[in-house]
Formats: sequence, structure tokens, C-alpha cells
Amino acid sequence: MKIRPLSIVVCLMIVAMIVSACAPAATPAPTQPPAQPTEAAPAPSGEQVLRLATTTSTADSGLLDAILPEFQNKYNARVDVVAVGTGQSLEIGSKGDADVVLVHSRKGEDQFVADGHAKERFDVMYNDFIVLGPKDDPAKVSGMATGKEAFKAIMDANATFASRGDKSGTNTKELSVWSSLGITPTNEMAWYKALGQGMGETMIFANEQGAYTLADRGTYLSMKDKLPNLAVVVGGNTIDENKDKSLLNPYGLLAVDPDKHPGVKYDLAMQFVKWMTSVDEQQKIGEYGKDKFGQSLFYPSSAEWKAAHPD
Repeated sequence: MKIRPLSIVVCLMIVAMIVSACAPAATPAPTQPPAQPTEAAPAPSGEQVLRLATTTSTADSGLLDAILPEFQNKYNARVDVVAVGTGQSLEIGSKGDADVVLVHSRKGEDQFVADGHAKERFDVMYNDFIVLGPKDDPAKVSGMATGKEAFKAIMDANATFASRGDKSGTNTKELSVWSSLGITPTNEMAWYKALGQGMGETMIFANEQGAYTLADRGTYLSMKDKLPNLAVVVGGNTIDENKDKSLLNPYGLLAVDPDKHPGVKYDLAMQFVKWMTSVDEQQKIGEYGKDKFGQSLFYPSSAEWKAAHPD
């Protein structure tokens, strides 16, 4: 019997189907579980960072070094301090690059609030401005009652005057005194030196060059040993002896508004405000400097302090 070719093909197909059915099924490749996002582990200490922009006097006087460790320990928060002129400090805050600002230019502070960079300003402390000059006093300023009188005598004598020239609170106050005389001094005036420097550097320049300058008393007292050629020519030896009440120098605290600057640490900034304006901390601010200089470098003025000391 002959086997036809078609029958052979059919038989082969049937055999192939049987072999395929009996072969073990291929094991699928194991699938990997989807990668899960990981979060950065918090710092072991949970430390927060508060950015403080402040005028140079609070740093140069040593006040911040004396009081900040207490806040840092109490709130487990490191305070990163940028100490520049008041104008620069307010500018830093207006960009949201600081959480809290501690400065001394009331007009600038009020404008900061009006522009929406802070909800309100808090009184914190004050000291006063004094006029410093060379001990030989070529402009015969010593003993004058006001800064305005002294500035006129300096100008009339063409005596060298060292200005911070840095848009700081002290520089703003100095320019306001010149303005009261109808004067806008510039570096074209040979006797006027706008340095663009902080308070410490400006006093050192005045000490070396025999110049007059306007300074805050706190920074002057803290650096007095380095300024042997300078003397207080207007303002007396203490704030109580300063006859020119326009030379009082108030400081304000401003927590940067998160509505305008969402990245700021507003809650921590307000904790700082509450801490610094508390009666206990105000007492420490008022005591600072007494043991070394025989007088306070700053005087407390917060609402809490005034309520506790109505007299």
C-alpha cells in the first residue's frame, strides 16, 4: 500500500501538535516591584534654621553673641546671621531671603510693613547716636547740645567727616541731620568722606584720619579700646547725658510675611519675636554691657517690658 504525500504532511502536523502540548510551559521572567520614592532623612537633631538680617551694631556690639545661644538651645534652631546696614537688611527681607529682620530705621521699617513685607513692626530696644571727633577737636564741637549744631561747625571748619555711606540706619540718621541744615553732602566736598563701610570700619577710619563721625553709642563703647584718638563730642558719657533727644535710636523687629514670601519660616520668626520681646529677655538685653562698660549698650522697649514696668 502506498502512502500519499498529503497523508505524510498531515501526520507530521499531528505529531508536532502532540509534542508541543506535552512540552512544559515557559516560565515567565520575574517582574520587579515598582521603585518607591524615598524621602530625605531628617537631620538627626531636627534642627531648624532661622535667617536673621540685622544691622551691624547688634553684631559688632557683641549683643547677638551674648543672647542668641539661649534661643538656639530653647528652640533647637540655628540662627544664621547676616549683619549689614539697615538698608541692606530690609532689602534682603523684601526679597524673602530672611525670615526676620532686626534694624533701626523707623521710616524704612514702616515702609517695609506698608509694602506688605511684614504684618507689623515690634519695638524691641533702643540706644542713642553720638558725635565722635578727634581729641584736639579742630571744629570746636565739644559740649554742643545738638548734632545739628555740631554738623554745622564741622562743615564751617572744613573738618573731615567720615560717613558710613551705606544706607544704614546710622547713615540715614546722619543724612537727616545734614538735611535739617539744608545740606546734601557729597564726596565732591573735600572734607566729606562717604566710605560705604560698616560702623566699626568707619570709626577706625575716623580714629586714624582725625575725622568726626556719627555713631551708635553701643558699638562705640564695645570698640572704645581700639579708638584711642576719638572722644564723644556730642551726647555725653551716657544716654541720660545726651541733650539731643532727636538722637535716640530705636530698633524694631519684623517677621517677614509668608503671604508675600511663601518660603519664609514665619512661625519660627514669630517665636523669635516673642522670645526677644519677652520680659525675661528684655531684662538680659538691658543688662548687657553693664559689667564691662558701666552702662547698658541697649535699653529694653518692647510692649511686654513697658507693661511690666509702667513707670
